[in-house]
Amino acid sequence: MVLPANLSRDVGAHSCSAQDGQGEAGPPRPRRPPAFYSSVFAQIEEVGWGQLVSATGDDGVSCLTFRVVDEQRRQHSLEITLPMNYPACPPSIAADVPYLPKLQWSKSSRLKDVLCQFQEVLQDYWSTMDGIDKALWVVDTTKPTYAMSHRRIALGDDCYILLHVDTHKPNSLPECRFLGTDGKLERLIKNWRKNRKRWYIIRSAHRKFHENLATVLDFALPQPPSVSIKDDQQADCGICYATHLPVDDELGTQSGCAADYKCENPSCSRAFHSVCLRDWLRTITTTRQSFDVLFGNCPYCSEPVAVKGTDS
Repeated sequence: MVLPANLSRDVGAHSCSAQDGQGEAGPPRPRRPPAFYSSVFAQIEEVGWGQLVSATGDDGVSCLTFRVVDEQRRQHSLEITLPMNYPACPPSIAADVPYLPKLQWSKSSRLKDVLCQFQEVLQDYWSTMDGIDKALWVVDTTKPTYAMSHRRIALGDDCYILLHVDTHKPNSLPECRFLGTDGKLERLIKNWRKNRKRWYIIRSAHRKFHENLATVLDFALPQPPSVSIKDDQQADCGICYATHLPVDDELGTQSGCAADYKCENPSCSRAFHSVCLRDWLRTITTTRQSFDVLFGNCPYCSEPVAVKGTDS
């Protein structure tokens, strides 16, 4: 077994010598027994040293961060803090998710049990949010993350539904709020109220979240916009969410224009109106300008973008 450079089997002995040299620095810190370190090293090896991202803390092993790979090969980070009386008392955990499970713990529990419980509890949540991001037209201004349990979904014609997914029961009926033109939303709100009790019946058919949502709304949810800009199929702007700019004399030559800028990142390729992207970049403090060109980052993938500062 090869130990990471910042870990050593002599941690316990090192702590002893450090304490001996404290002198007048103050009262000695509580020391962990040598068996603690050998036990933790063995438990890390059970999980796999390759999954250990970092080991920190006063003694070098009291705070461990592991890489967790779920069933869909998505990667997550889990921070585990070991108390002084570990394993008699359970560790505390932290992760970039809106909900953390209450650990089922006993004196025979080990670090691998913590990782297993973390993944087991959140697997459905990760899959649900991933499915929403891939199948629906998500228009959040920041790139959606698993730390966010809400999503704003475009329904077309400047109408949206704001979904709040239950982290504990991600496949259950979500809380929602409709945004947009009253005339367009009236039918959708009526369908939601009428069909919401059918959600659990729909679940029994093993349908996906977005399929359940479409059935309850009785509405064909629009798919994410095409990532390419073609003459025969214009993409909606990733900032104003409209295909064409309004016809307005103040927009000059841009009046009524379709999206004319595309992010060069192949995995993003979001389309924008150059005027919308220009206005967006001017609100970001990290944007810099050289001559008549604004340099910043794509609102969706954060890759570099550049657009002229004026229409001339």
